[in-house]
Amino acid sequence: MAISIITVGKIKEKFYRDAISEYTKRLSKYCKLNIIEVTDEKTVENASGLVEEKIKEKEADRILKYIREDTYVLALAIEGKKFDSVEFSRKIENLGIQGKSNLAFVIGGSLGIHASVLQRANELISFSNMTFPHQLMRVIMLEQIYRAYRIMNHEPYHK
Repeated sequence: MAISIITVGKIKEKFYRDAISEYTKRLSKYCKLNIIEVTDEKTVENASGLVEEKIKEKEADRILKYIREDTYVLALAIEGKKFDSVEFSRKIENLGIQGKSNLAFVIGGSLGIHASVLQRANELISFSNMTFPHQLMRVIMLEQIYRAYRIMNHEPYHK
């Protein structure tokens, strides 16, 4: 299975890069992982709703360029479906069984994800009602995908 993480912005902090590198290495045993970083737009302080919408639209255009027609897209959105780790593992496994060999997880920028990406998504998922920095969310996402593969393969992993 090929899994893409499409995310807005670059990782600046070394500790995030180190964690991402570690999970990328661990996941190489289970899937073909591709992390795609699209450029984020600068957001001015106290931007109007219209300006924020334009920013999200520009970021969405960049995201959508990397989504192929045959890709099953799971966009991270606070209103999305919540899974526990076992359910998330079953979700990924079932997508594979259904012949979905290309998955893309989309993590938006600081303003969220534009409606055009949410409409393209096959599914909206959420990890919490809380908001996390998108850099940290990338680490959480990779850890949960790794955990999912460990569960699928009946391999030990801390609970």
